[in-house]
Amino acid sequence: METGIRNSEDEAVAPYLPLQDSEKAVSSDNSRLNQLGYKQELSRSLNAISNFAVTFSIISVITGLTTVYTTGLTFGGPVTLVYGWPIVGFFTLIVGLSMAEICSSYPTSGGLYYWSAKLCGNEWGPLAAWLTGWFNIVGQWAVTTSVDFSLAQLIQVIILLSTGGKNGGGYEASKYVVICFHGAILLIHAILNSLPISWLSFFGQLAAAWNIVGVFVLMILIPTVATEKASAKFVFTHFNTDNGEGIHSKLYIFVLGLLMSQYTLTGYDASAHMTEETKNADKNGPKGIISAIGISIVVGWGYLLGITFAVTNIPYLLSSDNDAGGYAIAEVFYQVFKSRYGNGVGGIICLGAISVAIFFCGMSSVTSNSRMAYAFSRDGAMPFSSLWHRVNKQEVPINAVWLSAFISFCMALTSLGSLVAFQAMVSIATIGLYIAYALPIFFRVTLARKSFVPGPFNLGRYGVLVGWVAVLWVSTITVLFSLPVAYPVTKDTLNYTPVAVGGLLILTVSSWILSARHWFKGPITNIDISV
Repeated sequence: METGIRNSEDEAVAPYLPLQDSEKAVSSDNSRLNQLGYKQELSRSLNAISNFAVTFSIISVITGLTTVYTTGLTFGGPVTLVYGWPIVGFFTLIVGLSMAEICSSYPTSGGLYYWSAKLCGNEWGPLAAWLTGWFNIVGQWAVTTSVDFSLAQLIQVIILLSTGGKNGGGYEASKYVVICFHGAILLIHAILNSLPISWLSFFGQLAAAWNIVGVFVLMILIPTVATEKASAKFVFTHFNTDNGEGIHSKLYIFVLGLLMSQYTLTGYDASAHMTEETKNADKNGPKGIISAIGISIVVGWGYLLGITFAVTNIPYLLSSDNDAGGYAIAEVFYQVFKSRYGNGVGGIICLGAISVAIFFCGMSSVTSNSRMAYAFSRDGAMPFSSLWHRVNKQEVPINAVWLSAFISFCMALTSLGSLVAFQAMVSIATIGLYIAYALPIFFRVTLARKSFVPGPFNLGRYGVLVGWVAVLWVSTITVLFSLPVAYPVTKDTLNYTPVAVGGLLILTVSSWILSARHWFKGPITNIDISV
């Protein structure tokens, strides 16, 4: 399906030369963007691999599975880890397919909120865009906050193990030191994201390679080095009910353990937010979404299997009295090398390699955040919008980059007051973001069921069915992940996810009723209509 508008100069270009083909693709992309109401302001230099690399780096199975492996181990253990991952992966791919179909039709940096506006039409479009946009951008900021704070915590664990471990008098950094680590990481990410997109493309591809190679090295190295390995029966059939949280129902425990997988498989809307910088965006944007999810599912499952074969004593790994202070996967790595070589240096080096992957994940997350902020402010939805959608001489939305880093730092400051409050806010990274994913899909299968015009990538007659499955899955996990995670329920054990997500919904709807409905009209063109 041809979506671009070609002019006479395009027709005069010889069709078989690679450079000219590239120029034609960019011309077609720019024409399509003009049709959608925007002029080309960002540098369109990413190819399919570069677009995929950014998204794959944000999903980063090493990052997600390493930082929340403890959750899966606590709630169900090996069974949840081994079987929960492909289940969540399948439904995540369903969500991704529906998003990819819409992305192909509307390849803009605004992504989700732009889709919602166009799919709802003029009457409900502005409200749909407002709700989707704020859930999307706040969810993205929460992702960056979570990723970089996870890196800060892992650095603290690496320092602890390097200085002797918790049982050997190792140094345990205070929460103030950890927040300083977090701030320094965000500062570096903001600086890197201020570079031209060509540099970010290089780093993104390096990050993708690092993630893939890292997964395969660790999934083979850790069980190989381990002197004591778990049996296949343990890995594929053992169900851990000893969670210490007062929960005994196996189904309930299994459901709670799924959070590990769903938290990891997020952030793939990045491919959509990068479409204004991607050649053949209506094809390569969707390819980026689907390939990033698919490859992550495969390599993630291999990583889980490899690590779990080195797990033999779940209660000790979850104990805060172990050398890693209760950081389960760090303790696995440390003990594997210590049992064979007499010290855990090798495990610390492996954790260092994982830290690099998490660093790349955070960097790519800021990239995606800034493009969403750029697009949302371009349509006047954010306070001081004229400031945030400015681009510099390198065609980088520089102000949006630094805004995203600053807000992510501010969100992490809640950890100084209460980890419960911080965890509740970060829960928006999963549930809030998935609500933003589901809204345009819901509008596509309801209000726009007959009017939706598909792009080059489409699901044909299965589009509506796949869309409904995606919406039902998001609805299901929204309820399940709002359930209590410990009994009896107290102020310290209460799952504050519904409070955080509900609070965001109340703020978003209230701001719409009191103010935004009078002036926010949804996506607005920034070019002459006659173009």
